[in-house]
Amino acid sequence: MKHPYDTVLSEMAAYVAKEQTFSSDAYSTAKLCLQDTLACGFLALQDPHCRKHLGPIVPEVILTNGIHVPGTKFILDPIQAAYNMGVMNRWLDYNDTWLAAEWGHPSDNIAAILAVGQYVANHRHVTIKDVLNAMIKAYEIQGVLALKNSLNARGFDHVLFVKVASAAISAYLLGQDEAGIAATLSHAFIDTGPLRAYRHAPNTGPRKSWAAGDASSRGAFLAFVTSKGEPGYPSALTTPRWGFNDVILGGHPLVLDRPLDSYVMENILFKVRFPAEFHAQTAVEAALHLHPLVKDNIEAISRISIQTHQSALRIISKTGPLHNFADRDHCLQYMTAVPLLFGELKAEHYSDAFAAAHPEIDRLREKFVVEENAQYTQDYYDPDKRSIANAVTIHLDNGEVLGPIAVEYPLGHRRRRSEAAPFLRQKLAEGLKAINAQDLLTQFPLKDDMLLKDFIKLLIR
Repeated sequence: MKHPYDTVLSEMAAYVAKEQTFSSDAYSTAKLCLQDTLACGFLALQDPHCRKHLGPIVPEVILTNGIHVPGTKFILDPIQAAYNMGVMNRWLDYNDTWLAAEWGHPSDNIAAILAVGQYVANHRHVTIKDVLNAMIKAYEIQGVLALKNSLNARGFDHVLFVKVASAAISAYLLGQDEAGIAATLSHAFIDTGPLRAYRHAPNTGPRKSWAAGDASSRGAFLAFVTSKGEPGYPSALTTPRWGFNDVILGGHPLVLDRPLDSYVMENILFKVRFPAEFHAQTAVEAALHLHPLVKDNIEAISRISIQTHQSALRIISKTGPLHNFADRDHCLQYMTAVPLLFGELKAEHYSDAFAAAHPEIDRLREKFVVEENAQYTQDYYDPDKRSIANAVTIHLDNGEVLGPIAVEYPLGHRRRRSEAAPFLRQKLAEGLKAINAQDLLTQFPLKDDMLLKDFIKLLIR
């Protein structure tokens, strides 16, 4: 007798397999996400540390009928192409974000969508509308899983949910039915995911910049495996002792906190101006407001107070030495100190060379006091607010107090979407300029009926 799949697996598979039309808001936001993610990838191509990850895994192997990696001349198999695109899109920590009990970057799944989509396009028409539908579903799977299921609380990394979403959507693009998608999902959960050790001291390192590419490509790999008839494991989540719920979640059930539709895409958060971990975005914005008041009097600062939410306090509040760029772009105090000192925050500000040339950053970091604001934490989890608030106050030696400057919603929040639009267009222009493709600006906004293969041709240098 064949056992039914676990309820959560069945619900996700049914959602992914169903052909449906989403809200106009979801489609317009998905187009922004696609453009923004490509911009992030193109900008990352300027970084030699990113480039060393790109290309075939074995340099001597050459494909003539493979998958183009946008912005490069690489032609790769779909799995390695997904890894390449995932590395590019994530490298600068500049792509869109989702915050909940678990956090992550749903645009990480675009790597698998474009790679598998190109493969499928060799056999049938795949339009931009097909890509947008796949994106909306991938965002929803990853984001709704993140609402109540915390992996980080148990030491596991959020990219597991990237793998799950990429696996499901890749199976869908490959033409698998509901049962095939469920089987693929079961394999993704059995794979589990990496530990978070590489995101935290004393082991913080650059793996965080390629971990999502690894997860997305692995999801695509599992979809190709099940497309050949490999069976799934119906109770991969609920089997006592050996299942995901017991092994990874400590006996707590994996849950879907809301019906699957397009909620995540409609509420996604963009990193508009700052390549910085998202929990710090509003602190950076507050620091920019304070910069003109302190730029000529930095030495007079006696204390800098940040009121923040619990998630920021837990994952990015750091004291002591910072060892590399990955340490710095996940340090709330560093990300706030730089704009206080220099009036901007760019990717190059995390480099070893920049940090070594400016010891005043670490001197300023020593003056920070970071505390939780309970209301900020409550509003962070409120589904009607989803704020990511920070407040920065500067205390001077003479007793003068500057601030607090409180920013409740970051520029990339849904509530500030229209305000963010010009900056997102500029970000795209900078990304296209980086690959010598300024003329491609005439191709945006995207046309739903445009073929994916034609779209990729426009992005090849």
